[in-house]
Amino acid sequence: MQIRENISLAISGLTDHKFRSFLTMLGIIFGVASVIAMLSIGEGAKREAIAKYQDLGVNNIIIREKKMTDEELEEVRAKFSQGLSIKDANVIKEIVPNVEHLASQAEIATDVKYADKSVKSTVIGITPDFPAMMNYRLQSGNFIDENHYTLRSKVCLLGAGVAATLYRHEDPIGKMIKIEDQWMEVIGVLESKTLFTETVGELAARDLNTDVYVPLSTFLSRFSRENILASEIQQITVQVTQSGRLVEVSRLINEILKRHHFNNEDYSIVIPYELLKQEEKERQIYNFLLGAIAAISLIVGGIGIMNIMLATVMERTREIGIRRAIGARKADIMRQFVSEAVAISITGGIIGVLLGVTLSLTVSLFTDVSTYIRLYSILIAFAFSVIVGISFGYLPAKNAANLKPVDSIRYE
Repeated sequence: MQIRENISLAISGLTDHKFRSFLTMLGIIFGVASVIAMLSIGEGAKREAIAKYQDLGVNNIIIREKKMTDEELEEVRAKFSQGLSIKDANVIKEIVPNVEHLASQAEIATDVKYADKSVKSTVIGITPDFPAMMNYRLQSGNFIDENHYTLRSKVCLLGAGVAATLYRHEDPIGKMIKIEDQWMEVIGVLESKTLFTETVGELAARDLNTDVYVPLSTFLSRFSRENILASEIQQITVQVTQSGRLVEVSRLINEILKRHHFNNEDYSIVIPYELLKQEEKERQIYNFLLGAIAAISLIVGGIGIMNIMLATVMERTREIGIRRAIGARKADIMRQFVSEAVAISITGGIIGVLLGVTLSLTVSLFTDVSTYIRLYSILIAFAFSVIVGISFGYLPAKNAANLKPVDSIRYE
């Protein structure tokens, strides 16, 4: 038989038993849809992780003041460590090779006020290199520059959330805000940043859009520490020239800080790039497991196809005998029934792709779960559905081809 005739017979077989064919397809439909939905959720989670670590700077090493109780702080200070300081930052910059940029920062949590409005914020003192190192972008205005830092200017950058709350229907640039007892001029507003929903090392989970940034020199001269025992600064960010040297450079930094802090571990070192690689590896395993679980539905669908095709062979035994008697070969009979199995799997695969894409978009639209549909996930799911149709349609087709013509014609 010709390919066109096989396709025609396969379509006729499906349309003659529409409801039975649809029930047979359900396993394939749900299997394909599940694979696409699971992989899109996994891809969405991967992209969120990449965005999160890009906000920390994938070529950065972050040295962070370790959170400690008052008793632990007193013990550390009694052992001569003064915590993270500008001096630490200067020593790292002078001694450590492959350092491209270095930024120090200090922080306090306080209320920021404008007119009759107030918002809780983290006020951060930064050096001019900080925004570029942390991939910050401006929504409007300008960044803090060397001139602001040198002159200890009373200026600030607002996170997108702070600006939206305090200046809902106004342009913030040039306006004054009050931080504790200090008035600061707004010179810029940052674009919205990814929300940190997890704690990364000593980096506290928080909404970066509620931060307010001032020159570090201004911060240290005009704001008092929340705790007199706290470090002079809370974070040093080191950007290296090559990501391949991150671990090596971090070890050298650790040795330097150990000496400066008299072996007191009152700091922690976070390497976003290493965390990203670890998370990517975990995501790959996670995606594989999700895909494998979803693929079980396809295998169940394949078993359904085999079951129905075996029943179809029994129903059409007489038809097979007549075809063989008028000259059809075993190969023709096999192709006929494999074509029917493939037609079921292809039709189910197409419906499954549409359902999977719809399901992924619906999840992203109505929940906080981010999804991203990749073409490869659709191709994998659809190809697997076709392979299932061929594999599970082979045995019934072989049984049909092996029927003896004389016995088949006599079959009632």
